[in-house]
Amino acid sequence: MENVYIIGLGMLRFNKYPDRDVRDMAHEVVRLALGDAGLDKKQLEAAFFSNTFWGMFANQHSIRGEVVLRSMGIEAIPVTNVENACAGASTALHLAYTGIRAQMYDVAIAIGAEKITNPNKALSLSAYATCMDVGNFGEQLKLMEEVNKTFSITIPEGQTPPGEGRSIFMDAYAMGARWHMSKFGTTQRQLAVVCAKNHWHGSLNPLSQYQQDMTVEEVLSDKAIAYPLTRAMCAPVGDGAAAAIVCSERFLKKLTGVRPVKIRASVLGTGTNRDLNGEDIGERLVKKAYDMAGVGPKDISLAELHDATAYGELHQTEAMGFCPMGEGGPYTETGATRLGGKQPVNTSGGLECRGHPIGASGLAQIYELGLQLRGAAGQRQVEGARLGLAENGGGNIGVEEAAMCIHILEKV
Repeated sequence: MENVYIIGLGMLRFNKYPDRDVRDMAHEVVRLALGDAGLDKKQLEAAFFSNTFWGMFANQHSIRGEVVLRSMGIEAIPVTNVENACAGASTALHLAYTGIRAQMYDVAIAIGAEKITNPNKALSLSAYATCMDVGNFGEQLKLMEEVNKTFSITIPEGQTPPGEGRSIFMDAYAMGARWHMSKFGTTQRQLAVVCAKNHWHGSLNPLSQYQQDMTVEEVLSDKAIAYPLTRAMCAPVGDGAAAAIVCSERFLKKLTGVRPVKIRASVLGTGTNRDLNGEDIGERLVKKAYDMAGVGPKDISLAELHDATAYGELHQTEAMGFCPMGEGGPYTETGATRLGGKQPVNTSGGLECRGHPIGASGLAQIYELGLQLRGAAGQRQVEGARLGLAENGGGNIGVEEAAMCIHILEKV
């Protein structure tokens, strides 16, 4: 099978763009990725387009990728539309990788573009619930209520206000965090350490939605969302786009002046009907990724993990094998996940600070790892970066993600 390489990367700053739309943002990152790879748009042989909410917000369903690409003069090639909740963009990359590895194409582009900000804030927040089992939404709420009753955690007064102004996912992450606190003794302060670290990283990233540093104390004193989560610990609503061009080894040999990054592993999977004490989707899939890449967790130089909340990162540092299960809090407090630490995590600022426009987030992770492995990340460069891991979860059914992609990239 063919080796697969990333040769072009494009991303715009994630932010709130009231005057931009999905098409406009996608056009920009496609042009950036083509320019980075030194390719003409006519050289693309296939495209995979990730978006989640365009149909819901602007009634553009069904042929989103074709609409975007035709309007910039890219036509005739196969276009696959990808909708996989928050894991949509990484799924698009996985499909592009699969097509090239199977020798169906020599060069393909994966694109993620999303606009979530809307004058109707209730619409923006309610849209997140469509990333769950809508037909069984009542049962999901009952499950969360029952699970929450099993924790030996006292919620301080006023720390979980009524649900207006937040998505159901914040309640799901809060449930996971309280489980972790009850089982392992994790503290709210440890979650704040995760968040403050990401705000520092985000302050170094010109493409991050939030670029202000925050102390642990400032994170803890921010507005309560759902205990133990404060506002700073939760990914913001925003818009954005990112893209990656991938190619075969035989295509790469024809190019000059490119800065390739090798895809050592690309794994896509779905969740299982488990309880919180069963094997996590991330634990299960990362074993496959490590086997595919022929490496282990100690070999990873840095990681971009799906931190829709600070608890998401803390848990995934455990699931990826960077530290033992239950020790994510103390591990973070050692400074291991900060720039300059043993295994920096979310040097981009993560979803908490870089932002989380659903259909684009997975490729934003790849963009960051690509910069790092090229040695082009500026102030946030990880010294000696050789292998990078990206974990991107999507949606929720039961007590875990509905879908997840894990990629391992290597410096060439």
